[in-house]
Amino acid sequence: MAKKATTTKQNNNNEPGKFAMMKMFFTNERTRFITGLVIAIITIYIGLALISFFFTGGADQSKIENVPLADLLTNRGSVENWTGVRGAVLADLLMNRWFGISSFMILFFLGSVGAKLMNLRRVSLLKRFLFCAAMLIWGSMFFAFVFISGYEDTFIYLGGQHGYYLSEMMITNVGIPGTILLLAGVFLIIAIFSSKRTIPFLQSVLSFGWLKNRLKREKKEVSEEEDINEDDEEEVADQVVTDQPDERPETEEFVFDTEKEIETARKEESRKKTEVYSTISHDDAFEVTVPQEEEVYDAPNAENQPDDPEDLPGDPRFTVEVPAGDDEVYDASSLGEYDPKLDLSNFRNPPIELLKKYDVSDHQVDMEEQMANQKRIKQTLESFGISIASIKATVGPTITLYEVIPDTGVRISKIKNLEDDIALNLSALGIRIIAPMPGKGTIGIEVPNKDPQIVSMQSVVASRKFQESKYDLPVVLGKTITNEIFMFDLCKMPHLLVAGATGQGKSVGLNAVITSLLYRKHPSELKFVMVDPKMVEFGIYSDLERHYLAKLPDADKAVITDCTKVIMTLNSVCKEMDDRYELLMKAHVRNIKEYNAKFISRHLNPEKGHKFMPFIVVIIDEFGDLIMQAGKEIETPIARIAQKARAVGIHMIIATQRPSTNIITGIIKANFPARMAFRVMQMVDSRTILDAPGANQLIGRGDLLFSQGGDTNRVQCAFVDTPEVEQIVNFISGQAGYPTAFLLPEYVGEGGEDKAPGSVDLSDRDPLFDEAARLIVIQQQGSTSLIQRKFAIGYNRAGRLMDQLEAAGIVGPFEGSKARQVLIQDEYNLEQLLNSLK
Repeated sequence: MAKKATTTKQNNNNEPGKFAMMKMFFTNERTRFITGLVIAIITIYIGLALISFFFTGGADQSKIENVPLADLLTNRGSVENWTGVRGAVLADLLMNRWFGISSFMILFFLGSVGAKLMNLRRVSLLKRFLFCAAMLIWGSMFFAFVFISGYEDTFIYLGGQHGYYLSEMMITNVGIPGTILLLAGVFLIIAIFSSKRTIPFLQSVLSFGWLKNRLKREKKEVSEEEDINEDDEEEVADQVVTDQPDERPETEEFVFDTEKEIETARKEESRKKTEVYSTISHDDAFEVTVPQEEEVYDAPNAENQPDDPEDLPGDPRFTVEVPAGDDEVYDASSLGEYDPKLDLSNFRNPPIELLKKYDVSDHQVDMEEQMANQKRIKQTLESFGISIASIKATVGPTITLYEVIPDTGVRISKIKNLEDDIALNLSALGIRIIAPMPGKGTIGIEVPNKDPQIVSMQSVVASRKFQESKYDLPVVLGKTITNEIFMFDLCKMPHLLVAGATGQGKSVGLNAVITSLLYRKHPSELKFVMVDPKMVEFGIYSDLERHYLAKLPDADKAVITDCTKVIMTLNSVCKEMDDRYELLMKAHVRNIKEYNAKFISRHLNPEKGHKFMPFIVVIIDEFGDLIMQAGKEIETPIARIAQKARAVGIHMIIATQRPSTNIITGIIKANFPARMAFRVMQMVDSRTILDAPGANQLIGRGDLLFSQGGDTNRVQCAFVDTPEVEQIVNFISGQAGYPTAFLLPEYVGEGGEDKAPGSVDLSDRDPLFDEAARLIVIQQQGSTSLIQRKFAIGYNRAGRLMDQLEAAGIVGPFEGSKARQVLIQDEYNLEQLLNSLK
C-alpha cells in the first residue's frame, strides 16, 4: 500500500505544475491576440465616453452627480452620453474627479498594451507606462494651474479635482512663480527621459547656438557678395587677355558653397582648357582640331590637372576609364541595426519547467562506502609492495575519483597493471586508472558508486553557468566526476564525433545536445539538418520544421531517412557552404561572426545577395549504416564540410554504433577533433574513437569520455526523456513560425541533371565513336576485343566505347562471355543514327 502511494506521488511530480499550465495558456499567441483585442475595444469605448463628455457632460452632470448608479441603470436613456450610463459615470469620474484632460494618457497606455499583445507594434510597456504616468500627473497639474480661475462656473474641470488640489497646494507653498518653475522643470525632466534629442536641443538653446549660427550665415552671405563682385572684375580682365592669340588664358577662380558645385566647376575648367590647347598652335601654318564629342582625359583631383599643353597625353583620343567596383560602399546604418529576430519577435525559448526535476537533494554521501573503498585500495596496493602516502576521494554523481599519492620510488606502471586486482577487491565494474593525472602529481582511480544519481537535464539547463554563457552554440552535456557542469561551444569544436555501443546512452546524448541549443538559440540563429536512417530517433523533432529545421526545396519531410536523399542533402549543404564563402569574400570578412555583425549594422547591401546567415548544425545518426550503403558518395561531401565549413557556421555531429576503421576513416578522424565516446565492448573500438583505451571501461547508462585537443574528461551525460522532448517540441511548434523550413540550395549534378552511378553521357563521346560504330555494324560482332585490336587501344578505353555504343542503341547489353548483340543491321540506318546524335 505504501509502495502504491509512493508511485502516485512520483507521477504527480512528473506532471507539469498548474502554474506552468496557466503560464503556457496566457502566453499562447491566440490568447494574447484575443486579450489585446478586448483591451483595444475597451480603449475605444472609454475614448468615446470622454469625447462625448465635452458635448453632453453639462446635461448629464445633474443626473449622475447625486443619483446612485443602481437607480441610473433602472432608468434607461436618462443620460445624453453616447456610451450610456456607465460611460457617463466613467467619463465624469476621469474628467472631473481625477485627472481631467490628461486622462487621455490612460487611453494611450491601454492602446499600447493592446497593440503589443496583438503584435501590431513593438513597444516597451515599462517605458510607456512610466511616460504615461508622469504625463498624467503633470498634465493634471498644468491644466488645473492654467485654468484655475473660474472653474467653479463650468461643468468640466480641465485639470480634474486631483490637479486643482495639487495646484492650490503648490501656489500656497511656493507661489505662482515657483509653481511655473516647478512645472517647467518637471516637463523638461520628462522630455529628457523620453527623447535623446532633448539634451542637445537644450544645450543649443542655453548656449545661444542658434544666435551664433545666424550670425555666421549673415557673415557668409556678405563674404559671398564681395567674392561675386571680385569675380566679375576678373572675368572682364580675362576677356581682355584672351583676345590676344599668342598668350594663354588665365585660370578662373570661383567660390562655391557645396562640393558638388566645386566638382562641376573643375570639370568645366578642364574642358575649356582642352579646347584652348587643341585650337591654338605655336605655328600659324599648322592647326590641330579635336572633336568635342570625344571623351577627354579628366583627372580626378584638381591637383593632378596638367598646367601645360605638353603634359597632356600625346594622342588626343586618349581616354581613361575607371571601372566601378562591384563592392560599392553600402551604409544604411541610419535605418538602425537589422534585427534577425524581427519576423518571430514574440518567439520564446522553452521554459525550464518543461523538464523533469529529479529529487536528488536528499542524497547523502555514503561515508562507510568511501572508507571501505579507500581501505581496500590501500590494502591491495600494499599487498603488491606499493606503499602510498595519502588517498583523497572526490564523489561524483556516478563515479568516485580516488587520488592516490604514492611514495617516492614507486613506478607508475606497477599501479597501472593492478587494474583488475583492484576491481576484484572492490567488487566493482569498470575500474579505470589514470596514471598520472594531467596537471597533478597523483594517480587517479575511478570507481563506480553503488548508488548512482541521475543527472537531470533540468539541473544542468537551469545552472547559472549555462544560462550566463556567452558561447555562440552552447551545449551543456552533463556533470563531471567532480560534480561540475560540463559544457562546450560547438563553434570551437568545430565538429563532433559520437560513438558507443547500443543502449549505452548515445541517443540520449544527441537529444541533450539538441535540447541545449533549443533552450538558448532563436530560430533565426540556428537551423538543423537531421539525418536519421533508423527513422525513429529524430522523428520527434519533425514538428520543428517551420522553426529550426532545414531541408531541400522538393523534400517532403525535413528529417531525412532515405539514403539517396542524404547524398543530395549533403551535397546541397556543400553548395550552401560555397555560396556562403562567396558572400564572405564579397564582404571582405573572414568568418560568419564578422559577416553577420557587418550585416546587422547595415553595411552589406541585401540587393546584392547579402543576407543574415544562421548557424547550420548537421546531425547524422547511424553513420555506419550510411557508409555501408553509399560509401564514398557519403564520405566525400562530409569530408568537404568538415574541412571547410567552420568559418561559414556549418558544423557536423556524426554518431555511429561501430567505431571501426572502415566506418571512421582517417579523413573523418582528422577533421573531427572533438570525440564523445560512450561505452564500447572492445579496446580496439576505444582506440579507434579516442586514440586511447578507456571507453571499454565505462559503466554505461550515459557514462562517457569527452576528448578534445588531448584533454579527456569523464562526464555523466544528462538524462532527457522522450516525454520531456515532446513537451519542448510542442511548446515551440505551438508558436508562430516561418512559412516554410529553411530551404537549402537545390543540388544539381554534373551535366545539369542528377546522374545515376555508371550512367553514360553521349554528349561527350570518344573521338573513335563513329569509326567503332561502323566497325561493329560491318562485322556484326559486338566485341570489346575487336575494338582493341582494330584501333590498337587499351581495354579501359575500348570498354568505355562499348558502353557508349550500348547507350546509343547500337549494341545490346552485356551478356557475360558472349559477344554483345548488334542492333543495327546496315550502314544506312547507322549513318542516320550518327547524324541524329550530332
